[in-house]
Amino acid sequence: MPKRVNTPERQETARATIDELFQNHFEWFLTIAGGDSQSLNQREVEVFVAHGRLLLGCWTEKGTRSWTIFSWEWSGEKLTLETSRRMGAERPLIELVPRASATAIALTVKAARQARCDALAQLVCANQTGAKVERVSLSPGARRGQPGRYARILLRLKHERIAATGLVTAGRPSDADAFLAAALLWFKRSSEQARAPYIQQLRLIAETDLARPVLQRVALLRQSLRDAITVYEVDQQLTELTLRDVPTREELWKRRLRRFPPTLPTELSNAAARIKSIVPNAIDIVSARQGETLRYFGLPFARVRRLMGTERVWFGLEGSRRRLLDEKSEREFQSLLIDLKEHRAAGTEDRRHALYRNAAEAWLESLLRRDITKLDPGLIIAPLHAQFRTARGGTISVRPIDLLALRHDGRLTVIELKVSEDREHVLQGVDYWQRVEAHRRRGHISRAKLFGNRRIRNEPPLIYLVAPTLRVHPAFNTLARSIASDIEIYRFDINEDWRAGVRVMRRLRVN
Repeated sequence: MPKRVNTPERQETARATIDELFQNHFEWFLTIAGGDSQSLNQREVEVFVAHGRLLLGCWTEKGTRSWTIFSWEWSGEKLTLETSRRMGAERPLIELVPRASATAIALTVKAARQARCDALAQLVCANQTGAKVERVSLSPGARRGQPGRYARILLRLKHERIAATGLVTAGRPSDADAFLAAALLWFKRSSEQARAPYIQQLRLIAETDLARPVLQRVALLRQSLRDAITVYEVDQQLTELTLRDVPTREELWKRRLRRFPPTLPTELSNAAARIKSIVPNAIDIVSARQGETLRYFGLPFARVRRLMGTERVWFGLEGSRRRLLDEKSEREFQSLLIDLKEHRAAGTEDRRHALYRNAAEAWLESLLRRDITKLDPGLIIAPLHAQFRTARGGTISVRPIDLLALRHDGRLTVIELKVSEDREHVLQGVDYWQRVEAHRRRGHISRAKLFGNRRIRNEPPLIYLVAPTLRVHPAFNTLARSIASDIEIYRFDINEDWRAGVRVMRRLRVN
């Protein structure tokens, strides 16, 4: 039964017990909210008490992260923690499994996924007259020893082979880009390697929540791929397949759109302006309905809120307790700024420091927000919309666009940034493109005056995909060439030391 940590005595008991567990096991598998796992050694994870809270800190793929622990439970094989981040906006369940036990769990998970993979293969085969299953396998996992998430099925007919793939884990709409990217790359490799009879068809099998976003993305592929792909919806019990029609472009533009978000006021509060003036070349301000967020090269460190007509400032880094800025906490606030100046700088000596490594994409975004012409001289400097949302809420259109800009010639430009290899880079950019284009066609962007009184040309947006030269995913060009050629996609390779200043090393049209 989970044990609460709502008193200092319970916090200390939990800290001591969990710390002892970490010391007794050299390696752990960390799983956050049922997602993918990652391996950690005992030096990369710690539990400690700070500001009256019990915290878990560890090194993840996204840098150093910390969570507030509300309760914990050790079953003898697994440590389960109920936690929160972002002032309670996220409440993930974290599981930590010692390495020895993790191997057995991975084998159990693999067996369960393989059984679902086999069941899906039989269902697909039964849906195709005259077919037999030639090969069934799971895709490789994200790491060695981990089972994959996708079933890879090959059906054999008299004169052809058919490839089919589907998720063998619970899928969400946000998985659409990863699923389609993996499917397209596997289909390309398989069709090139197979002997006659050749693989000329690809079947995508998706549960209800995933089917709709997959269909929307397939509609934007080049014609030869759209002709080869068939999308089926499957129930959770894997008992029935339903053929789904891929929508035409016209049908995409006619679909119902969620309410377009209003433009936010650009007037800065006195408190935000005062803090920004301390380090004006590093601090930027993001406006929201509730107030303003101040970021140091993209890393949020303070928030301004108006309460009862009074401006108040809370400060603190993500994962730590935020404090109200007043006379008593002024020295602590100044200490935070000193740490940011020292460690979140291009010339810092310690490049492994969390303040340097965290929120790298936001750092790149903050540099481009100051002068977007570093990327393309044809773009107007302002207004420039960062982390732009084309809708409020929803389960599909929730991810914000990194940058939405306008060229001097009136063309809208969707800019997606990456600082590490990401296979979904292309498909994310295309998803944002179709959302912006849908609003542009209905005149929502012009009526909202996102770019003042500037004229927006009656042409689809451009897509700019930006990444450091050595951080572009190897599959980037393959996936870019799978997109319809009338969707203009440009690849921007920037310098590896972009923190010292962004320079474009290469720009090319990729599809």
